[in-house]
Amino acid sequence: MEAITRAGLDFASALSSDMALFEEALRERRAAVYGYLDTWPGATNFKPRDIHDALFSYVRRRGKALRPLLLLLSCGVVGGDESRAIPAAAAVEIFHTWTLVHDDIIDRDDTRRGHPTVHAMYRDHAIRDHHQSDREAAHYGLAVAILAGDLQQSWTYALLGDLVSKGVSASLVLELAQRMSVNLTPKLLEGELLDVQFALMPPDSLSEERILHMLTLKTGALLEYAAWCGAKLGLAGRPDNAGYAEKLGTFASLAGIAFQLRDDLLGLTGDQAELGKSVGSDLREGKRTLVVYKALQSASGEQRRLLTSVLGKADASSSQVTAALDILRSTGAIADVAALANSYVERALALLEELPANEYRDLLRSWAAFLLARTH
Repeated sequence: MEAITRAGLDFASALSSDMALFEEALRERRAAVYGYLDTWPGATNFKPRDIHDALFSYVRRRGKALRPLLLLLSCGVVGGDESRAIPAAAAVEIFHTWTLVHDDIIDRDDTRRGHPTVHAMYRDHAIRDHHQSDREAAHYGLAVAILAGDLQQSWTYALLGDLVSKGVSASLVLELAQRMSVNLTPKLLEGELLDVQFALMPPDSLSEERILHMLTLKTGALLEYAAWCGAKLGLAGRPDNAGYAEKLGTFASLAGIAFQLRDDLLGLTGDQAELGKSVGSDLREGKRTLVVYKALQSASGEQRRLLTSVLGKADASSSQVTAALDILRSTGAIADVAALANSYVERALALLEELPANEYRDLLRSWAAFLLARTH
């Protein structure tokens, strides 16, 4: 995996030299965003208790807050006042949270951040406290999770509305809300459904372009919005003659695609203890990742037969998965995807050089390094 850790800069070195500064920046902004959410007065309207607790479940587990951080740094790099953008950063975090709640349903995942997912939590609650059958309890868990995610999406727009009280013009707030509703949300949901549909399709019916398009929508769209939104708030209505908002959005989207490609590689080559799931689980789930697509394009007939026999087979044996992983390596698919991820990183970092040279640009570079230097 050495190739994936280098792309114009050595991520490990970049992080080690600026780690203390970056971690402090992340810690301060993470605390500000979650503090805002924890004390938001309108939460008293989130009823009944199961909806309220489900809505706050992932919030209380405290994610890394990399999207809110991206928004705030993008605000600062163009000369804006970060404190005015806190409600928008909180909105982005809640937007991300509702997508996780619904994504966990779609993927049928029972754990998130080491704890039960919302639908699993309330399924178990219905069994334990209401003595429901497994079937009825599963339905209740899904109902709570769907409704909680819906309410989180509504909360997102209320948080954007809070920007007015911070001195942001109503016209700008409307622009941010419209882009979220008519650009971001359709893109993200399209990417989510394409990901589901791809698993139902013969691998040969796909293409590298289609898979990368899906990743751009599913992973890159929210990052793009966060950076663009932060820049728009930082500019506060001033002319953006240099195109900073769009450049920051493209930077974030490119980094997001590289992140997802790397995530796919980690799922195949990472350390099982660090990943928290079995290596090769994506193969058993039948995910049409770019690695699998590339391997099938250059595999021999026998290799294709073996690889397709494992793809989507939930009960594939460890030896079958190991053989499939060997094919991904021997065909050069893993190396090809690693190189492609690096090319996205290089393009993203080049865009940063077109932004004002200040501490925020340095922190954005560290943000990209932090995003991409992960091992689990």
